[in-house]
Amino acid sequence: MPQERTPPQPILLHDRFNEIRTLLLELLNSLSPDDWQQPTAAPLWSVKDVALHLLGGDLSNLSRRRDQHRPPPDSPIDSYQDLVAFINRHNADWVRASRRISPHLLCDLLAFTGPQLATYFASLDPFALGDPVDWAGPDPAPVWLDIAREYTEQWHHQQQIRDATHRPPLYTPHLFALVLDTFLRAMPHSYSNTAAPEGTTIHIEITGEAGNQWFLERSSTSWELLTATSTPPTTHISIPQDTAWRLFTKGIRPEQALSHATITGDPAMAPPFFHTLSVLA
Repeated sequence: MPQERTPPQPILLHDRFNEIRTLLLELLNSLSPDDWQQPTAAPLWSVKDVALHLLGGDLSNLSRRRDQHRPPPDSPIDSYQDLVAFINRHNADWVRASRRISPHLLCDLLAFTGPQLATYFASLDPFALGDPVDWAGPDPAPVWLDIAREYTEQWHHQQQIRDATHRPPLYTPHLFALVLDTFLRAMPHSYSNTAAPEGTTIHIEITGEAGNQWFLERSSTSWELLTATSTPPTTHISIPQDTAWRLFTKGIRPEQALSHATITGDPAMAPPFFHTLSVLA
């Protein structure tokens, strides 16, 4: 019998941006003055700072991508580490400078930029090749993956605000499952330096209403992410959805995530999973 191997489908979600922005604005407009100052999982950033960061992301995307306004970086970017340092510095500078914006005006600005960004993403050919999504690998990526990456940024920062202000989580499968699916696209790159015999297969299961299962299978040349395979798994990793997104966004340490996970089979294949980041960090 031929071997069953089903690759994952492209993630097409440009229609979710207006929905997730509406939920963000409802959340922000419900906050008290004390809520805006609460610390978040983002180091050194308050709830207001995270919301300012989301606005900065909108402005940067619209200016740099839609309007092709791309000032040169203030220092050379010759490596992944240079890129991360530049982005962290850029983000910190923006948040520091924009703290004078009031919460009321911040909400107005997010209501203004959100639909424009959604319209821009909807105008793109999702199957064209674009810039690399660096946490998924150094090669040009399909535009749909870059759009999905941006969606995960908006989702996880909104979730940080929800955590900090004790609001219900944004775990609706319609919105959350796409985040987890996007994060898993980092797995082949995460395992790229992990040697294993051809046919080695890691079964990844994320439990919860928005969860799913994936298979990472070693071919003769690389690791491939699949949604189904007839190859028996070498290792099975099961992790709750609430733990998974925090792990992939550096919200918890690998050892914390490991304490909530179940590993069966060969444990030697598990460590790269717990060191996967689906954000630039």
